[in-house]
Amino acid sequence: MSLDPQDEELVQSARDAIAKLYKENRHHIGAALRTKAGRVYTGVHLDTYVGRASVCAEAVALGRALAEGETEIEAIVSVRHPRPAEPDRTIRIVSPCGICREMLADFAKNCRVVVPGDSGPVAVAVDELLPRKYAVPKSRADRT
Repeated sequence: MSLDPQDEELVQSARDAIAKLYKENRHHIGAALRTKAGRVYTGVHLDTYVGRASVCAEAVALGRALAEGETEIEAIVSVRHPRPAEPDRTIRIVSPCGICREMLADFAKNCRVVVPGDSGPVAVAVDELLPRKYAVPKSRADRT
């Protein structure tokens, strides 16, 4: 699905967040999330020297929304700031990592995710990014 004006604004919010806060080896991914109420929450990637302790920008944005009592997530986008040595200085849309796909499928299962497409960015349902997601069976009957 192509982007609507609200999605375009969301992309710009993510770009603004990472452009303002980019710091080499600390913050290189920015995210912006929109709730059904129309509120926008941003986050930046928290890179650490011990990789397992790093936190993705999507998790920061989602955590900010949840901390404010938001539970209905409508859309999210992630963008990547180029490293200093990269000649192309464009802040580009990127797909969320696998861990973030899992997190979004758990906490924002009805949201749309803006990702790169063949002819420009597109918005897809989060379950398209994580088909056949792991789930605990609800009852014994579901286990067969």
